[in-house]
Amino acid sequence: MKLVLLSGGSGKRLWPLSNDSRSKQFLKVLESPAGEPESMVQRVWRQLEEAGMTGSSYLATGRSQVESIQSQLGGEVPIIVEPERRDTFPAIALTAAYLYSIAGVSPKETVAILPVDPYVESSFFDTIVKLEATMESSGANLALMGVVPEHPSEKYGYIIPTSAESGGSGFLRVSHFQEKPDRVQAEGLIAQGALWNCGVFAFRLGYLLDILQRKGLPLNYEELQKQYKLLPSISFDYEVVEKEENIVVQPYAGFWKDLGTWNTLTEEMNSNHVGKGFVTEDSEGTSLINELDIPITVIGAKDLIIAASPDGILVTHKAESPRIKEVLKSFDQRPMYEERRWGHYKVIDYVKYNEGNEVLTKRIFIQEGKNISYQLHHKRSEIWTIVSGEASIVLNERMHNVKAGDVVRIPEGTKHAILALTDVELIEVQTGSELVEEDNIRITLDWEDITLQQFIS
Repeated sequence: MKLVLLSGGSGKRLWPLSNDSRSKQFLKVLESPAGEPESMVQRVWRQLEEAGMTGSSYLATGRSQVESIQSQLGGEVPIIVEPERRDTFPAIALTAAYLYSIAGVSPKETVAILPVDPYVESSFFDTIVKLEATMESSGANLALMGVVPEHPSEKYGYIIPTSAESGGSGFLRVSHFQEKPDRVQAEGLIAQGALWNCGVFAFRLGYLLDILQRKGLPLNYEELQKQYKLLPSISFDYEVVEKEENIVVQPYAGFWKDLGTWNTLTEEMNSNHVGKGFVTEDSEGTSLINELDIPITVIGAKDLIIAASPDGILVTHKAESPRIKEVLKSFDQRPMYEERRWGHYKVIDYVKYNEGNEVLTKRIFIQEGKNISYQLHHKRSEIWTIVSGEASIVLNERMHNVKAGDVVRIPEGTKHAILALTDVELIEVQTGSELVEEDNIRITLDWEDITLQQFIS
């Protein structure tokens, strides 16, 4: 069986720590068994390693999240890249094409799909493994996994079985689905044996390949990437699951929680205080999460979420925190903090002047042994001030060594790259007519290729 973790999200529900490039699964606000900060994606990947499942697992994500995944899980993790953000049906369709045409997976193989951020115990993955046997014994086209409800929640969708009579491996036949009912409806559904829909399901690869063929879509990964924008932007639930009649569900009675909002996430944090600042003892039920370098002090304020990052500051009552996505619906801002495969950066300041000139200042951290790609810009110049550490830089095929206190000027059109010989921190000031990621013209990525360019020239 192959396992695919879907990593997406717009970064709104846990704003201001999350943004378009750093969705909730990358926030290091949980704690690992070793007592280290851990993100949701690091937690689930660790659990998969403990279950011996990483060798058959993949991550499917958009381009904007690739470097965050590589930064947190390493460069060897297999990633299936979407050309643009759409929805779960296009993402899973592209995944099927990749498994078939690139990874050489047999159409008879079972593929299980799950979100990248389930907050669960190890028995959750034991139930996922059961889905393969469930597919075999039930003869179903789709096998879902449903969580046995602890209470009549209004936050989750429900899977309603045809009856409480289970098959040989404990599966139930599915009658229909119900999206986020009110409390009274939820109580009635639970009385019928309904399960929470946790977004986990399995199918044989050939089942989805047949759907692609019926839609006239290519089974080749590269070809489907080229046509990706033509795929309907629709969820897999609406496009496939709710249209399928031969479908079963495998119940899971263990711990499961969706950490999709501030109030649910803070319930699982080991501390009510992360980052610089103070929370007084009479601030009962209040959580402070601060990524800024300035302290935040909370006095006598109860049941609040206070979260601060370079992207902004949020102050909300815990019970009202799920409203953040609706409040920020029309809010559009470039990410002010990003993780990359080589380290991370914070935007310190951004100014756009009336005459059209823009100035952007970043604080950049590069891990020892990592490098930024060899690139150039047509619409901006840059000045690097090395704050700490030592590095090698290449400017137009010429190698230089730099250290703390050195200043590097990079005019428009200059090819440049940097390799951190130790951990390096630098301040970058960009000046130009348009400061956008599209003006990063990448020449090559690997440092060996960069130095080879120097010798060729």
